[in-house]
Amino acid sequence: MLWLEALLAAVAIAAALAMRPWRGVGPEGPPWPWLAWAAALPVMWGADRFADSAVAQPLSGACLLMLMMGWPLAVLAMVPVALVTMVAGGLTPGAGLERFVWLGLMPATMAVVFGAAVRRWLPKHLFVYILGRGFFVTAVAGALAGGLAAVLHPPPGGLGDDDLALARWLAAWGDAWLAGILVAIFVAFRPHWLATYTDRLYLPRT
Repeated sequence: MLWLEALLAAVAIAAALAMRPWRGVGPEGPPWPWLAWAAALPVMWGADRFADSAVAQPLSGACLLMLMMGWPLAVLAMVPVALVTMVAGGLTPGAGLERFVWLGLMPATMAVVFGAAVRRWLPKHLFVYILGRGFFVTAVAGALAGGLAAVLHPPPGGLGDDDLALARWLAAWGDAWLAGILVAIFVAFRPHWLATYTDRLYLPRT
């Protein structure tokens, strides 16, 4: 599946570059939490390698990064994340590409699609953004991306299909809890850290 993952990555990076998302970053540069979260992702993506345990499934963190930066900038930011994960975790380039696609690109892209559905069909309310996009969309996107990756790639050594499915499911919900908590904090205290949030859309009008 290396050719498919390379194609997905190339198309996504080309689309993100075509949108020139850096134009939306102010003259002061991106907010520091964007950089801090991106810097934390290699630790999350390489958790199984650093723990030397196949059952320790990596968390994604990509959905939160997308909510903070927007999809195009998040895709570009995840390229160095994948490279650092590959080098620090001793992965082959193919394995690094796999993590870029299934831990980064696909969850973030699914979160955009499902988030658009939430915004279109659910009430435009603060808690819909926090619980809908921050929590449930992250869980569903992570679970689906993990499931697709499990179908296309054999389980790591020592894991059966059922064990891998359970590990991916738990990892997706762990990712959702983390994203949901941080989104709630950001909305309450620093909404400008979320490129996908505006008071105009999600605060009820009085």
